[in-house]
Amino acid sequence: MRNFFIAVAAFLLPLQLLAQYQLSGRVTDAANGAGLAGANVVLERTATGVSAGDNGTFSFQNLPAGNYSLKVSYLGYEQKRITVALQQDAQVEVVLQPQALQTSEVVVQATRADARTGTTFTNVSQEEIAARNFGQDLPYLLEQVPSVVVNSDAGAGVGYTGIRIRGSDITRINVTVNGIPINDPESHGVFFVNMPDFASSVEDIQVQRGVGTSTNGAGAFGASLNIQTQQVRREAYAETDHTYGSFNTWRNNVRFGTGLINGKFAFDGRLSRIKSDGYIDRASSDLKSFYFSGGYYGDKTSLKFITFSGTEQTYQAWYGTPEALVYGNADDLQAYIDRNYIEGADRENLLNSGRRYNYYTYDNETDNYQQDHYQLHLSHDFMPGLSFSGALHYTYGRGYYEQFRADDDLADYGLADVMIGGDTISTTDLIRRRWLNNDFYGATYALQYNPNSRLNATLGGAWNRYDGRHFGEIIWARYASTSNIREHYYDNDAVKTDFNIFAKVSYGLTEKLHVFGDLQLRTVSYSFLGFDNDLTNITQEADYNFWNPKAGVVYTLQPEHQLYASFAVGNREPVRNDFTESSPNSRPQHETLRNLEAGYRGVIGLGEFAGKPLTADVEANYFYMNYKNQLVLTGQINDVGAYTRTNIDDSYRQGVELSGAMRLGEQATFTTNLAYSQNKIDGFSEFIDDYDTGDQAQNNYGKTTIAFSPEWVTTSQLEVQVLKGLRAAFIYKSVSKQYLDNTENENRIIPAYQVGDLRLRYNIGFKNVLKNLELGLLVNNVFNEMYAANGYTFSYIAGGAPITENFYYPQATRNYLLSVGLKF
Repeated sequence: MRNFFIAVAAFLLPLQLLAQYQLSGRVTDAANGAGLAGANVVLERTATGVSAGDNGTFSFQNLPAGNYSLKVSYLGYEQKRITVALQQDAQVEVVLQPQALQTSEVVVQATRADARTGTTFTNVSQEEIAARNFGQDLPYLLEQVPSVVVNSDAGAGVGYTGIRIRGSDITRINVTVNGIPINDPESHGVFFVNMPDFASSVEDIQVQRGVGTSTNGAGAFGASLNIQTQQVRREAYAETDHTYGSFNTWRNNVRFGTGLINGKFAFDGRLSRIKSDGYIDRASSDLKSFYFSGGYYGDKTSLKFITFSGTEQTYQAWYGTPEALVYGNADDLQAYIDRNYIEGADRENLLNSGRRYNYYTYDNETDNYQQDHYQLHLSHDFMPGLSFSGALHYTYGRGYYEQFRADDDLADYGLADVMIGGDTISTTDLIRRRWLNNDFYGATYALQYNPNSRLNATLGGAWNRYDGRHFGEIIWARYASTSNIREHYYDNDAVKTDFNIFAKVSYGLTEKLHVFGDLQLRTVSYSFLGFDNDLTNITQEADYNFWNPKAGVVYTLQPEHQLYASFAVGNREPVRNDFTESSPNSRPQHETLRNLEAGYRGVIGLGEFAGKPLTADVEANYFYMNYKNQLVLTGQINDVGAYTRTNIDDSYRQGVELSGAMRLGEQATFTTNLAYSQNKIDGFSEFIDDYDTGDQAQNNYGKTTIAFSPEWVTTSQLEVQVLKGLRAAFIYKSVSKQYLDNTENENRIIPAYQVGDLRLRYNIGFKNVLKNLELGLLVNNVFNEMYAANGYTFSYIAGGAPITENFYYPQATRNYLLSVGLKF
């Protein structure tokens, strides 16, 4: 830590020698030219802000030359941003328009970080989302955020996709839409396949890394994704996007809005359809979705209803591809076939499929699910600086996955053996469906007090309830025994309530020093069907009370240069399988994370380029994430015979993240980020099934690397305006090797990979009915890299020898997507 701050100080020292100027100005009313005393004037990307004095005047001192963005706001007026190219002392006048409506509408600020909270975050704007959006799932649109690694079961970014941030998967990433929790309360996962083309209705996304600020829903153990849907648009519009590409991938959508009606009402909508055959054999996706919102926007009050829904049918590609097909040769494949006694159609599938192999061949081995979301948001300004936002929400999900099962035991389904003649039949081929029907509903609220640029306080929280109904049915069996049509062979219901309340305050002690405090109380009550020590299925209950304190400090060296630090504690309950596949005696404990973040963010002057000031936005941060009782898979069988996760006493992640953005005149922009981390478990025991003895062998390890945690993750993008309206971007991503488990075994890794993508966007503006035509081309994996981004491993002992089987999810080789967008 000491060396880090010394390096930052040495880096910043030359900045003090640059020429410094004064930026001053006046904020006025457009209607009468009067000065607006008390208006908030903030230098973007910093914690520096002032309140306009008498007659609306303001001033910032000691600014180096460069480009600056001012955000100016005043209650009852429309917020305004202006850019100033500062090369000498400058005076600006900011004219604000009176506001005819309450614009806070869907308020997400209560759970968002800003430059004064001392946390590490990245804001992804609507323009950035639109440029990256060719119909792939939302994780792929966030791939350029620091420390992000994404993967796709089908290999091409459509269907089931995954995201990891700082090595933490989606079950450890808190996701909210307009402040409403999206994580499944039981598994803690988020299935973006249930939200196809949702990015087309998103205003912006904030990615908080680490514990972050208090939010609603599941505990944030790696990051938070804070998503805001589109805000009101004043003018009526109609837009449509169409994409076609490799693997017979199609995206079609229509978006429309009324604009403001009588200055008070607005309605917006979207219909989308995405289809793809997938890169992996048979890994097809058929996705449909809609989004609709309608709102009333008064002088001080807004009321907005939002609903969105997604329906998906995806052919399963969950099994993965054997290592011999991804990184091996013909001899490796034959050895895999021999030791696993694979024959018949399964053997032919392996020999003929290559790296696009899919284990599943039954024609309806599909996942089928629909999820409907309803949100009602109320915002009200009580008085200058005091506002309230609240929401009611309801989510209804239902669906199943269908599987063909060969030679399953009838006893596993509670069925008696079948007697035919003198033969006893105890196994059968069958087709089963495993269902999940659930209801999730609740309320969120936030009371915000922001009387001036120095003080910002929030009191917020939520209450949510989840009812999950899990059941299975056999829809066909070669030998049906005593089963009846639609008879459930298992039922496993659960009820979970989640309540939290938080208070957070940001306060400027001086013009340069801001402090931040945040305290959350979260309570969880979970009732479910699980197992006791006698393997009897019984109802169990678990209750948790978590205190999650957070504090931060921001020090402004000079405008556009700041240091920050924060410390936060997060707690997280185990997931569904940890509960249901254990007894109260073997149930794991909850996890605790203590997170330190410290860094620098600022704008550095780099002289001139093409006669204009050249600046670079720079961020550098150090993080230390210390886990107590982190849950990991060890292979150990618990007292009810299940492979469940085990608490590890001590583990940690620490590293640095660097990012920068530089505009080279009007023609080019270069952005880059780099993340280096160490991710360690201090003491780990692996348990391996010994098929020779029927027992388990135990291997003990000292300090090892946490699975799926690459040391290096880098992303760079160079975007160039080739000619008017045509912009070309080259994106380069590199990820170092990852271990498939926690043993740090070099034979169980995902090899390092580097991937380059090329994107072209060509815009043509018109003045008639058609306002804009956009043509797009995305070439993914231009260097044809043969790589995998996810996988799993298991080991066992047979014939006295240890055997390891690795499986991977290969990603698509070179492929393309073409798009056409029309705006009316």
